[in-house]
Amino acid sequence: MSEAADHILAALRQSGQSGAPLYLQLRKSIEDAVNRGVIGPGDALPSERDIAVKADMSRVTVRKAVQDLVKGGILVQRHGSGTFVAPRMERVEQSLSRLTSFTEDMARRGMSVRSEWLDRGLYAPSPEEMMVLGLSADDMVARVARLRVANDTPLAIERASLSAGILPDPSAIGSSLYAALEASGNRPVRAVQRISAANLGTADAGVLQVAPGSAGLRIERISYLASGKVIEFTRSIYRGDAYDFVAELRLALPGDDNGARP
Repeated sequence: MSEAADHILAALRQSGQSGAPLYLQLRKSIEDAVNRGVIGPGDALPSERDIAVKADMSRVTVRKAVQDLVKGGILVQRHGSGTFVAPRMERVEQSLSRLTSFTEDMARRGMSVRSEWLDRGLYAPSPEEMMVLGLSADDMVARVARLRVANDTPLAIERASLSAGILPDPSAIGSSLYAALEASGNRPVRAVQRISAANLGTADAGVLQVAPGSAGLRIERISYLASGKVIEFTRSIYRGDAYDFVAELRLALPGDDNGARP
């Protein structure tokens, strides 16, 4: 057995008096080995069979502990290869007080950024798109969906909808949607954004290279022109283990009608 396996099993013996279920004890032992750096990013975990035999527990128990750590983003499983310690994720902070594009935001951090197109085309609008964008059933909607990648780490799936009158040729977009909108004089100047917690479904988790059910952030944004017209409706999914949204808050002053009073 490797040094990593010996450490995991030693920690397991120490926690054996806790009375916690065996899979929780094993999960904690593996997590402790990762946190101590005994096994580092990219290192392989001993096989479920080896752990089960050495720890004298069932493979079902071992599998449950490992799956919990996979869901938590601590371990990753590669089909046909085994289970490995997940790469350490450098968390990205994005301000909620500025309306910027992903490309601009990552460039300011000196990060290498790219996008992978998932969809771009013209479609009949959905009822939700008709309502938000002010379209009729006879209008067309331009949809662009992209996987956002920074430093080779997939961070977000962005799905934007705009009137086809604003974006008649979605395939002509380069690296930045906002750059294309600015070139046509339609760059938004403000937006209303709603953020909620979400567990990633199988399809989105696969694209973002995380386990199904992993924590994510669901973001809906409605962007406006200076005239007040809605220009963009975006629905995005961000990885919960890699993204933080930061907002600056100011205490409302007496006579301020736009903030909650203490």
